Amino acid sequence: MGRLLRGELRKLVTTRLWLWLLLGAVTLTALYASLNIAFTDDPENFAPHLSTPEGQRLHVATAAQPATTFAAVLAAIGITGEFRHRTATTTFLATPRRVKVVVAKLILYAAVGAAYAAACLGTTVALGIPLLASMDIDFDILGPGMPATFAGIVAAGLAFGVLGVALGALLREQVATVVGLLIYRFIAEPIVTEVPALHDWTLYLPGPATSALVGSVLENREFLDAWQGGAMLAGYACVLALAGTLLTTRRDVI
Repeated sequence: MGRLLRGELRKLVTTRLWLWLLLGAVTLTALYASLNIAFTDDPENFAPHLSTPEGQRLHVATAAQPATTFAAVLAAIGITGEFRHRTATTTFLATPRRVKVVVAKLILYAAVGAAYAAACLGTTVALGIPLLASMDIDFDILGPGMPATFAGIVAAGLAFGVLGVALGALLREQVATVVGLLIYRFIAEPIVTEVPALHDWTLYLPGPATSALVGSVLENREFLDAWQGGAMLAGYACVLALAGTLLTTRRDVI
């Protein structure tokens, strides 16, 4: 497994895609955090104020969530690229037990997802401290619930890394997988979760489950408990990873 992991890591770093996606995640995180802080006093804002621990977790720390989507996209490209560029045959000839190949990708991109999340968290902290200080507010990174939020975001990054590999293994088509991920995360899910009549079941979708895991609080929205959100996200990752692994071992490569 160590040899496979090193091989997958070499494949990842031979292009700069991982770097561009990381820069995209960090940039979007910085934008979200800045806008959240700038518009926190909006009278129509249902979120806690920045002077509270809940407000700091929601407006600043959880702005790092774009890392999850970018990690999933990178992971999906990492496995679908094998089929798009016809390198899957060589890969599976070198390692006939396909399960090991998929597991190596799952482990690698889970770690990459966690690293993306950590980088984006560093961005929110680096921005949050001076911006809140300019508003005479102390940003307490060890305040109530903050360490749990940080841990939850890293765990979500890990889970979405697994989800990206799993979806790529299931669909195989790179463009369809990546476009589908982006449409779902940035368009479909946000629209569906804003429909009040659907709130009873949209709680269990990956996005709201992630929000629950990281401790988001909104006056007009209910979320699962943090452990329930984590369990839902882990369930999605495990079920899809298992399905993707099984299909990869049973389907023809080409």
